[in-house]
Order: sequence, then C-alpha cells, then structure tokens
Amino acid sequence: MSLLQTYSDYFVVSQKNGLSQFQTMTAYLGGSAFQTVLDNPVTAYRQLVQQYAKDAAGKAVDPKVAVAEANAVFKAAPVAASLSGLIPRIIGVGFKRVPKFGILLGLSFFSLGEDGTISPTAAFGASVLSAPFINPIRMIEKQQRAYFKTTGAEKPIMEILRESAKQNFLPLFRGSVPLMGHSCASALLGLAGQPKLQKYIKEELSHYGIGTFTSGLLASAAVTPIYVAVTNPLSRLEVIMQTSKIDGKSIGVIEACKEVVNDSKQFGLRGVFRGQGLGIAKGILSLTAFHQGRIWLTDGFRNHNISNGSYTPPVGSA
Repeated sequence: MSLLQTYSDYFVVSQKNGLSQFQTMTAYLGGSAFQTVLDNPVTAYRQLVQQYAKDAAGKAVDPKVAVAEANAVFKAAPVAASLSGLIPRIIGVGFKRVPKFGILLGLSFFSLGEDGTISPTAAFGASVLSAPFINPIRMIEKQQRAYFKTTGAEKPIMEILRESAKQNFLPLFRGSVPLMGHSCASALLGLAGQPKLQKYIKEELSHYGIGTFTSGLLASAAVTPIYVAVTNPLSRLEVIMQTSKIDGKSIGVIEACKEVVNDSKQFGLRGVFRGQGLGIAKGILSLTAFHQGRIWLTDGFRNHNISNGSYTPPVGSA
C-alpha cells in the first residue's frame, strides 16, 4: 500500500461507525480541549494542595495547613491561579493527545467495537508508548505553578525551557514512571471503561428519558472514585518529582515514595490521599466534559456525512 493511498484512506468515511479516521481523531482532540479549559482551575488547586504538603524546612504539614495555603494563593490571585498552566495544557492537546490518541486509535484499528468503543489492550499500549511525549508538557505545567506562593505569578515557559536546556532537557522527563501508571489507569478507566458504562446506563435507564449528557455524568461519577483511588498516590509522586527546582537536585521515584510513606506515618490515609476529594470532583468534571465534547463533535461529523451521502446508517438504527 502506497503512502499516498494510506493518507487518502485517513479521510475515507467508514461504513462501520460513520466517521473517517481524521474525524475520529478531531473529535477526541476537540473533547480534550473542551475538558482542559473547564477543569484547569481544579487542576491548579489540586496541585497546590499536594505541593504544599511540606513547609519551607521540608517537613510534612497537616493536610489542613496545605489546604489553607492553597486557599491563600487563590484568594491573592484568583484569575492568575485558575489560569496557571493552561497555555502548556492547551498546547499539550496537540503534543500530548495526538501521540496518545493516534497510538490508541492505531492499536484499536482492528478491535474497535461496532459502537466505536476502545479496547483495554489499546488503552494500555497507548499509555506506555505516549509517555515520552506527554511528560515534558506536564513538567512545564507543574513548574509554572510551583512558585506561586513565593512570587504570586506563573513561572515563564521560556525560563523553564532555558533552565532545562542547560541539562540537555533531561529535567523535562522527571516523573515519567508514575506518569505511565497514571496514564494507563486514565486510559483503561476513562477512555475504555467510561463509554461502555455510559452505554449500559443509558440502555438501563432509557425508560426514564435519560439523555447522553446525564448518562455520561452518571458513568463518570461511577468510574471516577475508582480512578482517583488508583491514581491519587501516583499524582502525588508526579507533583513531588516535577515541582523540585530544575537547577537543583532531582527527586527520584524511590525518594518520592519514601516521602509519601513518611507522610502516611504522620497523618495516616489523609497524608497519602491529599487532594483525593478534589481528584474525584476533577475526574467527574474532566471525564464528562471530554466525552460530551467528543460526542458533540462525533454526532456533528456523522450527521454531516449522512447529509452529503458519504455514510448510510444501518436500517433501524437511531
């Protein structure tokens, strides 16, 4: 098969789900951009709650103290804090999501369900293979917010890149190991699990007139607590590893794990699961926003394909 033919096939509408590969990718990217803008304030606040787990002397503090410090930052600069890290996250919709969704859809090409659902195998493979593309964006995002308490402002992206360049950009890959676990759980539960659960809920509650948005919200609410319980400790490791000074001593996975263990010894499960409640709220918002945005675009593309005659729905389909 020639490269030209492969490129051409990318835009051919499949009679299986009524979309071309290009339209499917665009729907995923659009849903991701919609989610990113909506959940950024919660994302920023959660990072600060987890980051302020230690005081200036490096000693663990009570979770209530960390929450109070995060609140103080948001009260002092609500708009700046809410929008912090948004630019690299929006840029990351391309740099992070194109490799992840591209690998995901590529691996699921032969196993995509009739309703377009993603297989767990494809979700796992995409999580591991896309980590090198995702981690630098997450590192920059967290570094931007890391010094809000002392400066009251974001750290400029170019300053982060200049500091990283002095070490051949290796600091941008801090936290890659916990990211792989985090990304895997996100893909398995969020991309593969949530749509299947949403379809089940919609079918079971169809006689109550439950629509797509409500069924998506219920599915996200069901999946999110499991997702957060799995990923919250991994998120803590990422924050610990990615908010240390770029030009200072890096914190490895083992050292970060020891920090979380020490936190648990002093404050029990409250220490381990700092930001857990925020994570659940963020997860429900993020999953619902992502899938709703994706569904809106998917339906729009499919209706367009029907209207121009490039797709004919099966007889009896809704």
